[in-house]
Parts: sequence; C-alpha cells; structure tokens
Amino acid sequence: MKTLKALVLTSTVALCVVVFTLVTAGARVTRPDDFDAAATYKAKCTTCHGPDAAKKFDPALPEADMVQAVLKGKKPAKPPNMPAYGEKGITEDQAKALVAYMKSLKK
Repeated sequence: MKTLKALVLTSTVALCVVVFTLVTAGARVTRPDDFDAAATYKAKCTTCHGPDAAKKFDPALPEADMVQAVLKGKKPAKPPNMPAYGEKGITEDQAKALVAYMKSLKK
C-alpha cells in the first residue's frame, strides 16, 4: 500500500512539473509581433553600420536585395563580411523591419 501511495504521489508531482514546464515555455516564445528592430539593430548592426546606418548601407538598393543580405549574408570586396542572420533566427519579416529601421535612420 505504501508503494502505491508513493507511486501516485511521484506521478502527480511529475505531472505537475510537466504541465508547469509546458505552460511557462509557451510564455517564453518570442512572437513576431514582439520583434524590436531598433533594439536588434543596436545590438547586432551598429558595430559595422554605425548608429545612424551611415556605413556600408545603401538605401537606394532594392528592398528585396537588402532583405536577402540580412538573411543570407554578403561578402563584399573587402571584409568585414555581413553575417547570415537567417541562420541565427531572423525571419524575413524581421529582416524587412530591420531594413525599414535602417532606412529611417538615414532621413
């Protein structure tokens, strides 16, 4: 009887832990609406492009080309190379938001 009670208690605790983990994991997922282009730019892009996107950025290029550069990276004639942020979790919509933010800095 003690073994049965211990088994039920252990199962109940394990179930509570699993439910708690699933519920809190859903809360930690970054949603596309939560993407902050300004914060991402400041954290990832200012080193090469500067705080006002004055370096190595041509706002006259087609947006699709700039989005692809963010997602797939780019190797210019001389380093540093543009990393492929698509491999690091940046989505196409987020890349578009970054490009739009960089264009807004140029005004």
